Amino acid sequence: MSKVTVVGAGAVGATVADNIARKELVKDLVLLDIKEGLSEGKSLDMTQTASLLGFDTIVTGSTNDYSKTANSDVVVITSGIPRKPGMTREELIGINAGIVKGVTENILKYSPNTIFVIISNPMDTMTYLALNTAGVPKNRVIGMGGILDSARFKCYLSSALGCSPNDLQATVVGGHGDTTMIPLTRLATFNGTPVSNLLDANTLDKISADTMVGGATLTAMLGTSAWYAPGAAGATLVESIIRDEKKLFPCCVYLDGEYGQNDICLGVPVVVGKNGWEKIIDFKLNDEEMSKFNKSADAVRNMNSVLATL
Repeated sequence: MSKVTVVGAGAVGATVADNIARKELVKDLVLLDIKEGLSEGKSLDMTQTASLLGFDTIVTGSTNDYSKTANSDVVVITSGIPRKPGMTREELIGINAGIVKGVTENILKYSPNTIFVIISNPMDTMTYLALNTAGVPKNRVIGMGGILDSARFKCYLSSALGCSPNDLQATVVGGHGDTTMIPLTRLATFNGTPVSNLLDANTLDKISADTMVGGATLTAMLGTSAWYAPGAAGATLVESIIRDEKKLFPCCVYLDGEYGQNDICLGVPVVVGKNGWEKIIDFKLNDEEMSKFNKSADAVRNMNSVLATL
C-alpha cells in the first residue's frame, strides 16, 4: 500500500489529509508540522472519525520528525504562512521560500523517490523553488493551483447557468495569482455545448473576473486563506497520482519550450498518473489567450527573480 505525507497541519494541510483519509487513498498518512502537538492532535481527531466514516487509513502526526515520513510516495507541501487580507502572494515569497526549501531538503533525506505536490503560496514560485532545490526529474514536482482555480471557475459558471458544476468542463491556465490566471472561457463547455452559446459576453467577463479574484474574495471574508476547496483540490491531485488515473488537470509544471516558455513553472493542462505529471496537452490557445499567457509568465518570472535576492 502507498504512503502520503502532508507537511503543514494548518487548515489547508489538515483538509488535504482529511480528504485523503476519507477516500482511503493510502494505508499510511503522515501529517507533519513544526508546531508542537498540532499534527498529533489533528491526526488523533481524524482517527476518531474512522469508525464514523468507515475508513481504515492510519493517520500519524509528527512534530518535525521527518523520519516518520520515510518512503512516502507523495508529499504535499502546504507549509508557510497563509495570505492575510491585503497581502499579495508576492509578499509571501521571502518568508515561505525558506520554509519550502527546508521542507524539500528534509523530505528527500527519507523519501528520495517521492512526488512533490506544492500548495504553498506564491505557488508558481514555490513550485519552481522546490524543483530547483530537489534536483529531481521535472515530472515529480507539481503545483496544485490550476485545479483549484478551475473549480472556482466552474462554481461561478454553474451559478450563472443554473446547472451542476459536474456537467462543466472549464480550465484556468497561467499563474496562480489574482492578475496572472487565465480562465479559458472560449473553451468552457456545458456537456459539450460551449458556454458562450448560453451566456453573453458581459456575463462571461464577470465570471472570469470573479474567478481571478476568487482567493482574495475569500481571504477578505474569512480573514485568512480558504481551505475547503484548496484541500479538496490537493487531495484530488494526490488521488490521480496514487490511483494512476491519468486525469487531465491544469497544474503548475516546468516548461521547456511548451506554450512558448522555458525555465518556468506555470499552469498548463497535464495528464497526471503514477509518475507525477506525464504529458503536457496543447490546448492551441488563440492569439489573445497566448498574449495573456505570456504576460502571466512575465509576472511569474518577476516573482521568481526575488528568489535570487534571498
